[in-house]
Amino acid sequence: MKLLIINGPNLNMLGVREPEIYGKTTFSDLEKMIALHCEKIGVEADFYQSNHEGALVDRIQQAYGNVDGIVINPGAYTHTSIALLDAVKAVGIPTVEVHISDPDLREPFRKVSYIRAACVATIKGRGVKGYLEAVDLLIAEARHAD
Repeated sequence: MKLLIINGPNLNMLGVREPEIYGKTTFSDLEKMIALHCEKIGVEADFYQSNHEGALVDRIQQAYGNVDGIVINPGAYTHTSIALLDAVKAVGIPTVEVHISDPDLREPFRKVSYIRAACVATIKGRGVKGYLEAVDLLIAEARHAD
């Protein structure tokens, strides 16, 4: 099984950006944690991060026919990007939306997620471990589909 882990704008600043909300784990540490988890369970993980909406859309489209699942933290694009929603719908790859914090407990504008309509699940407010839960959920979904 091959998964694509996508992170949107400002997630490359983990550990620096608002550690009281996002914690002190760095982006590099996050990728290492996910890679180790995937290695232990025999899953191949490919990582991508961009601060640019079009680049994220391009990467989702490139995943078509090449990965079995997507874990995505769209960052602020969660609340603004119909383009990401349309890209996930277009490729038809099982996708899990992940948020380190719980957007529902923050500013009112963060309560809206456009991409959620194309995702099989949303994991929020569980810190960086939410990514591991998303990986495990996609594996369970794949096994259930077989």
